[in-house]
Amino acid sequence: MKMIKLASLALALVAFSVNTFAADTDTLSAGQKKQVENVVKDYLVRNPEVVIMSLQGYQKKQMDEARKTIAKTQKDSPKFVDALFHQTNDPVAGNPNGAVTVVEFFDYQCPHCVEMTPVLEDLIKGNSELRVIFKEFPIRGPGSELASKAALAANMQGKYFEFHKGIMNAKQQNITQDGIMDIAKSVGLDVDKMKTDMNGPKVAEQLKNNFKLGQNLQLLGTPAFFVAKTGITKAAPSSSVAFIPGQVGKDQLQDLINKAK
Repeated sequence: MKMIKLASLALALVAFSVNTFAADTDTLSAGQKKQVENVVKDYLVRNPEVVIMSLQGYQKKQMDEARKTIAKTQKDSPKFVDALFHQTNDPVAGNPNGAVTVVEFFDYQCPHCVEMTPVLEDLIKGNSELRVIFKEFPIRGPGSELASKAALAANMQGKYFEFHKGIMNAKQQNITQDGIMDIAKSVGLDVDKMKTDMNGPKVAEQLKNNFKLGQNLQLLGTPAFFVAKTGITKAAPSSSVAFIPGQVGKDQLQDLINKAK
C-alpha cells in the first residue's frame, strides 16, 4: 500500500511536470501540448512499474547518501568530542562523574525522542556509572524551540531532568506557553525566573552552539546518540565514539555502554 501511494504521488508529480513543461514550451500549440500530456499520462497509467522502478531508484539513492553521511559523522565525531562530551552548561542526568557518557540530540516534538525517554531513564537506573548529556536540538518549529528554551532555563535551577520528563510525558500536547509553565510549576520551578532565563543570552548562545555542532556532525534528524568513555579526548581514535542515528533499542544502547566501559 505504501508503494502504491508513492507511485500515485509520483504520477501526480510527473503529470505536474508535464503540464509545466508544456506551458513553458512556446513552440507547441495548445493541441500539441494537450497531446503530449495525454501520451505521457497514458503511458504511466499503462506501465506503473516504470514509476515504481523510478521510486525504488530514488529511495536507493537517498539511502546510499544517508549511509555516506552516517559514516562521515562516525568518522568525524572525534574532532568534536569537546563540544559533545565536555560542555559545562549541558544538562546532565545520571551520574555526573560516570565513566561512560551517552549524548542525545533530540527535539521535544519528535515522537521517536518521546519513546526514547523511558529507555534512557531505565538505562540510568540500571547503570550507576552512566552519565547522559542532553543536547537540545529544536528542529521542528516554534513549539520545539519554546520547550528547549524553557528546559535550558530549568537546568539553571537544577531541575532539568524532572522538567524534561514532564514535557516528554505530555506527548506534545502541552507544548504551549501555558502548558510548559504548568509543567514547570508541577516540578517546583520558579516560573518567573524561568521566563527571564529562557529568553536570556545564555540560552540563546547554547542553542546556537547546539545547532552549529549538529551541522558540523551532519545530523540527519532526531534522535541521534553518541556513546564514549567520559574522559575521551581529541587524540582518541574514531572507534572510541559510537554513533547511532535514530531510535534505538535499550539492549543496543546497553551493549555500546558495556563496550565503552
